[in-house]
Amino acid sequence: MTSSVLTASIAGIGFWTRGLPSWESARAFIVDGQLHEAAPARPSPQLLAPNERRRAPDTVAVALDVALAACTAAGRDPATLASVFTSTHGELAITDYMCETLASDPASISPTRFHNSVHNAAAGYWTIGAGAMTPATAISAYDASFGQGLLEALVQLATGTEAVLLVGYDGTATGPLATVSPSEGLLGGALVLVRDAIPGQPRVRVTLRPASSTDAPVASTLAKFAIGNAMLPMLPLFEALAQRKPHATLVAGHGKVLGMEITYG
Repeated sequence: MTSSVLTASIAGIGFWTRGLPSWESARAFIVDGQLHEAAPARPSPQLLAPNERRRAPDTVAVALDVALAACTAAGRDPATLASVFTSTHGELAITDYMCETLASDPASISPTRFHNSVHNAAAGYWTIGAGAMTPATAISAYDASFGQGLLEALVQLATGTEAVLLVGYDGTATGPLATVSPSEGLLGGALVLVRDAIPGQPRVRVTLRPASSTDAPVASTLAKFAIGNAMLPMLPLFEALAQRKPHATLVAGHGKVLGMEITYG
């Protein structure tokens, strides 16, 4: 089987998990074990007005926080970027609330919480907050969610889009759903990917290929801060970037992986 090679430069990175509330803090911990002092318990996405910031569910908060951080690092106007938001489960806490309320007292269901239950809630908040009229995509592909989100972003670049914002995130599952769609903690990561090479920035060459026995998951230093989170499969790429490693592998679906070669200009 032959596969095309897709390429992109990484212009900006955003990261958040409890205990490591930025890409700088995550990178410092991986490199020398430094921990961020007084890390916040919840992201505070500055893209939203204060009242919307308070009402937004955790998954939306973390998605918007890392998305804006990646855009800021890349020096890009958020309103100009096409975006791909990928989440394994979306907002499971609200889904559990809706199922329980519909079963017990359907007339009392909250319209505000209902609109936060859809899988593209984070993408919707982002486009409104950023004033973005550009295409926004929401993806779910179980443990391959981040890999498939990356593949979608790379295909958009290969077919003419100049830059794409990729955001991966998941939160905590609650209630009966936690037994069938488990996830713990809060984790988000974002990349601004651009088509052309950027001096001094990482560039990735990505191939979709069959998985092999050498593609077994590598223990993640960052995983201890979000143990059990459904978006953990994204971490091999972020760890490779933090340590300037030349290779990373991401789950891309049943029997498939994305093999990445990374160069640092």
